[in-house]
Order: sequence, then C-alpha cells, then structure tokens
Amino acid sequence: MKKYRFLVILVLFSGIILSCSKDSEETETPKTVVKTGNLKAAGESANDILSNVNFDKLKIEIGYVKDFKPSTQAISDFIVFLKARTFKENIEVVYNELASSGETDFTIQEIADLEAEERTIYNDEKTLAMYIYFADAPEEGDDSEEGLVTLGAVYRNTSMVIYESTIKDLAKKGTSISAATIESATLQHEFAHLFGLVNLGTAMVTPHEDSEAENHCNVQGCIMRAELQFGSGMKRMLISKNSAIPSLDAACIADLQANGGR
Repeated sequence: MKKYRFLVILVLFSGIILSCSKDSEETETPKTVVKTGNLKAAGESANDILSNVNFDKLKIEIGYVKDFKPSTQAISDFIVFLKARTFKENIEVVYNELASSGETDFTIQEIADLEAEERTIYNDEKTLAMYIYFADAPEEGDDSEEGLVTLGAVYRNTSMVIYESTIKDLAKKGTSISAATIESATLQHEFAHLFGLVNLGTAMVTPHEDSEAENHCNVQGCIMRAELQFGSGMKRMLISKNSAIPSLDAACIADLQANGGR
C-alpha cells in the first residue's frame, strides 16, 4: 500500500508541474514594440544620442545588401568617433543582411519605406536604437559624370542611408583613397547630423553655419563641410589631407558639448 500511495502522489505531482508549465506558456504575451520614438525628424534626438540622461546604451542596426556590407575598419573608426563625442560607452552593432530591392536608384521616401519593412530594432527602455541602411544603388538624381553624387543622408532622428554602391564606384576611379576611408568619413559626417549639427537640433554656440549650404559648417577642413556629402568634394578634401579623415572643428565640438556631448 505504501508503494502504491507513493506512485499516486508522484503522478499527481507530475500533473501539477505539467499543468503549471502549460498555464505559464498560455499567459505569456509578446512584448509590444513602440516605434514613435524613432519616427521623429532628423536632429530631434541629438541630446539623447550625446548624453546618458534618457538612454545609456546605443544599439545600431546595420541593414545591408549582400556584397555591400561596410568594412570592419569603417565601423571600428565609427565607434571610436561615437565614443569621442558622446557619453555612450555601451555601443552594440548588429548586422542584418537583406535582399536587394531591385531598384536602380532611390528616393529618400523609398529608403524610408524599406526601413519600415526591414528594421528590427527600436528604442527599448534605456537603449537608444539607430538604423543605417547600406544601399546597393545610388540616390535618384546623381550626376556621376559631373562627380555630383550623394554618399549618404539622414532622414529621421535615428535613421540614415549610406549609398555604398556609390562609395565603391568612387573608390575605383583612379584615386589612392580606399572605400573604407570614404565609408568612415561619410558615416561620421552623416551621424554628426544626427548629433544635431549644424543648427539641426543642436544650437550653435557661435554662428558657423554655411550661408549657402544649410546645416553644414563654414569652417575650412571641418568634416561638416557640405562637400563631404558629395563625391567630387569628398575626393578633393581627402586627397588634400593625404587620405586622412577630417575631424570636427572647434565650433562644432563646442555645440555638441553645450548639448550634452563630450
């Protein structure tokens, strides 16, 4: 009888465990993804990127088409740049390989539409999420014969595009400048716009916005000069600096420090 009672108790106990496990699975609900914090205008999250007041971690999703993944060197330079100008010490980069859209060129709206379909990471508690798309086609309206090509652009507070196919083409055109160097300069220039430069969400301590190129710097040699956005200007500046990546000038750094950066 004692043995029988023990078996009954064991079976009942097992039933309780199985029942509890089943109940917990049934009550588990998926986490709601809130996207509104990542759908603001470019520059609106400048302070959140620069300081640790609301977010102390930066998580960067890199979406790229096969064969258009950014170089390891460019991303390494990019992380150094972020840590030098922001208080974010916890920075994570995740890669997401994507199928080609099949487009021969892109409008910004088309880039934004692709992001809506492919982006997987959004702000979560103290983590600020960013999205960078490395495109396999140029921006609509580029004039490659004149060297007037766009290398990158920001279009929301945590979103930007790098025209990687254009960068690769530029690097092939008989210069000593590597694709990795152009990637690095472009990433840093465009992300500085998300820092709010120049006068794009981060106020100027002293006036230094180019009167002929809105949201760009008028100080010679600064990475926020308007020509850094375009192919021919990028080549000239990098060649003049012996392929060194330009840095932010003192006026731009003062703006960032006044808005919570280093």
